[in-house]
Amino acid sequence: MKSTTTTPFTAAFYVANTMEIFERLAWYGMYTLLASYIMTPSTQGGLGLGNTERGLIMGVVPFFLYLFPVISGALADRFGYRKMFLLSFVLMAPSYYFLGYADSLGSFISLFMLIALGAGIFKPVVIATISRTTDDSNRGLGFGIFYMMVNIGGFLGPLLAPVIQKNYGWQWVFTFAAIWISINFIPALFFYQEPERHTKSGGLKQVFKEMQQVLGNSRLALLVVPLLVLLVSFYAGIIESGKVTSIIAAMLISCAFIWDFWLTKSSKKRVNINNSLAPWYKQKMQVGNKAFMVYLLIITGFWVVYLQIFITLPIYIRDFVDTSDLVHLLYSASPWLHDTLTAININTLASEIARLSQSLTPQGLPHSAASINEVSTALASLDIRVPKSELVNAFTVLAQSGEQLPQASTALANQWASSYRQVNPATILSIDFLMIILFQVIISRYINQFKALPTLIAGTAIVSIAMLLDGFAHGFIFGGLMVAVSVIIFAVGEMTASPKSQEYVASFAPSDKAAMFMGYYFVSMALGNLFAGLLSGWLYQSLAIDLANPMLMWMLIALLGLVTCIALYVFNRTLVGDIEQQQAFKLTSE
Repeated sequence: MKSTTTTPFTAAFYVANTMEIFERLAWYGMYTLLASYIMTPSTQGGLGLGNTERGLIMGVVPFFLYLFPVISGALADRFGYRKMFLLSFVLMAPSYYFLGYADSLGSFISLFMLIALGAGIFKPVVIATISRTTDDSNRGLGFGIFYMMVNIGGFLGPLLAPVIQKNYGWQWVFTFAAIWISINFIPALFFYQEPERHTKSGGLKQVFKEMQQVLGNSRLALLVVPLLVLLVSFYAGIIESGKVTSIIAAMLISCAFIWDFWLTKSSKKRVNINNSLAPWYKQKMQVGNKAFMVYLLIITGFWVVYLQIFITLPIYIRDFVDTSDLVHLLYSASPWLHDTLTAININTLASEIARLSQSLTPQGLPHSAASINEVSTALASLDIRVPKSELVNAFTVLAQSGEQLPQASTALANQWASSYRQVNPATILSIDFLMIILFQVIISRYINQFKALPTLIAGTAIVSIAMLLDGFAHGFIFGGLMVAVSVIIFAVGEMTASPKSQEYVASFAPSDKAAMFMGYYFVSMALGNLFAGLLSGWLYQSLAIDLANPMLMWMLIALLGLVTCIALYVFNRTLVGDIEQQQAFKLTSE
């Protein structure tokens, strides 16, 4: 039997994987805490914004992050990978640092967008490096190692960031992210060896040509982009009236179709020419590959559900879930882990208690439901959950302490830190990455025996079930354990669906253009981020806060996952089925 030899990996392969760890360490250390940071009161060092702003920030900026690689990938092939790596670090390192000092929505989004641009440059270049430094004998192993590095960084980030935040403050979370990125200058400058590049003919011009083949032409973009801007403007309150928004949307759509009607009518008066060869303003709206575009829209539903673990779950845990059961479980397993992962900064807590006592009412008593909720939310941001009945009694005592308020606040802080501490939501999210590190290979081997579509549907359904379980956690006596279990179930769904969502593209993409179509799969992730952020901000404020019904919110998110499963099944039976019949007929004819 002929034996096959595996080509050893080059130095550039290991350097790229090392840089990936630190880049993901910076990103997930920041991103898993981002929802909490946005909602944390400014008195505690947070942004002090609301759910609408949270949805806007976590929806719009990552949307562009997943669009930037279209351009940056082509630029890397032209100017070189090392230069693009260095450019990405130059953008990200100072932006991470100054992000911790941004004190307004505009400045925060501007700096976050620079991070997104840097990450959008880094992402395609590191993947291209892995691809260029592997061959058929080691490519599978190479990308397996790379995926492992992604999750090692993803695991360490949310594990370390809460510890840094509690001991040093919010600004240091962003400072450490800048440090992790800055470390990457060393391997990029001194150890990275430029792999062989295959420059695309036509450069950016070729990229835009491919975009038209896969997604659609400029006329279609001229309709879709303004509609997305209109949606974000309405969500952000720039356009306050839903009626006005609907009228503008109707006008945009009407103008686009009237334009097409005029082109159709005028084309009868002249010799018919190829639509793609005409100037853009003389082209009718045209979708690229219809099956692929429909699939992107459907799989966007999966990403909307998936991303709630980062956008919605941390705030839900903070506001509604008692995770003290996990605190006790950690202490039973390892007192050292308990002290490290659930540490409370007594000085910060005491200062916040004193501030709340002085600011709420002249007597320092949280009498109204609104003031009690304000106190409860402020303490929850410091990972302390005190029964509301005890809050009233405690602040009654504080109101009578007079000049002894600092000492009384410190005593109360020590008491509450001992009795009511919580597990930081980001620490719970790190379980997802740990599960992938431990079980991705096992699950991948198991699901390889099944076709892509049933596996993709099963994975989406498992993720949806995990979202539904989250809705029970706030009313469950072991709420923290319930959330942890849901994250474990979520990780199984992610490991099942995420790889198959890309593999499934090959079943209906033209065989000679499969790689090109796979490259544009990220558009679904961009749209998923946008809609996930906007949906989270609206649902959380409307249902979880205003109606005090978080269960309904999670039910709707799980329902979206179910609808995605059904849509995938119908898509496979109709559009993909027709494509397969056409391809079979073509082969028979030949």
